[in-house]
Amino acid sequence: MRAEFGRDELVAVLGYYDLGPVMRIDPLLKGSRRSPKLILTTDRGRFLLKRRAPGRDDRFKVAFSHAVQQNLAAHGFPLPRLLTTRTDGNTLVAHEGAVYEVFEFLDGRPFDGSAECTADAGRVLATFHRLLEHFPIEWEPPRTGYHDCMAVRASLNGIPAAIGKHDSVAGRETELLSTVTRLFDTYDAAAEAVDRLGYGRWPRQIVHSDWHPGNMLFAAGRVAGVIDYDSLRWLPRVTDVANGLLQFSIVGGAHDPARWPAAPDQLRLRRFLDAYDELAPLTEPEVQALPHLMIEALIAEAVLPIAATGSFGRMEGYRFLRMVQEKTAWFQRHGGEVVTCARRDPEPRTL
Repeated sequence: MRAEFGRDELVAVLGYYDLGPVMRIDPLLKGSRRSPKLILTTDRGRFLLKRRAPGRDDRFKVAFSHAVQQNLAAHGFPLPRLLTTRTDGNTLVAHEGAVYEVFEFLDGRPFDGSAECTADAGRVLATFHRLLEHFPIEWEPPRTGYHDCMAVRASLNGIPAAIGKHDSVAGRETELLSTVTRLFDTYDAAAEAVDRLGYGRWPRQIVHSDWHPGNMLFAAGRVAGVIDYDSLRWLPRVTDVANGLLQFSIVGGAHDPARWPAAPDQLRLRRFLDAYDELAPLTEPEVQALPHLMIEALIAEAVLPIAATGSFGRMEGYRFLRMVQEKTAWFQRHGGEVVTCARRDPEPRTL
């Protein structure tokens, strides 16, 4: 069941803000079911009211996220602006144990798969990193991500029990164990390769940690707004670059993952990297680490929800794992070609 606002709750929270008379209220049925959202239309514009989900409502963490967003907004970064309260200028409201925030509502369209939108996503990520490279922090965000993560390994170990009784696995238990073992070995090998390249010595800074098309709105081939700052981390910037590169070049679909091609979209991969590198050039070790980090990111994204629920969204966990195995195997075989793309070789190459 999706969480909702109560009438008295809504009246009390809106009383903290100076939004003008509310003429229309529409629910926004996206994101976490535990975090209700409303689009408010007033005589001053459209706004988004959000109640933080339990577990994501730590005031220090929310305040840190808001400070980052305000710093970005001050430099013209594309994101929905936070509104402040009428009396004390705070960007969050605490009311009866819950935490609330209000944003300007941004119009935009979902990612259309175009090379133009992909390139701008890479360019905007570089801008994000440059603006936050020396951002002073009072509350340090987590230092762990998808690289060399024990939670990923624990999830891999838990998958056989999570999906072993599913109809899609019946009679294929040995194949499931083989798939999980291969993914475990692949993840370990990728993590070791990244560490050999010097990961532990690379500078850390604030990273978005969830740079993917679903966290952006687009208009006329450009990023109109970047949303969702709940996953901020203190990590080397290349973790963002590799994950963004994966998310914007991966080829999937809404149906059977067994039919998804193993190779990424070459044009989108190249455009994302080129656009990022124009503003914030990658070092040679970072370039070498990209395919290994993309393997780690892909495995981490898949196994955490599958171990918890037995599926990936509405897709069967076993079929999704087989697809992940195919894609990671492709990156193992063709990692050198990904590196070639990152070096901006002017001659087109076929991945």
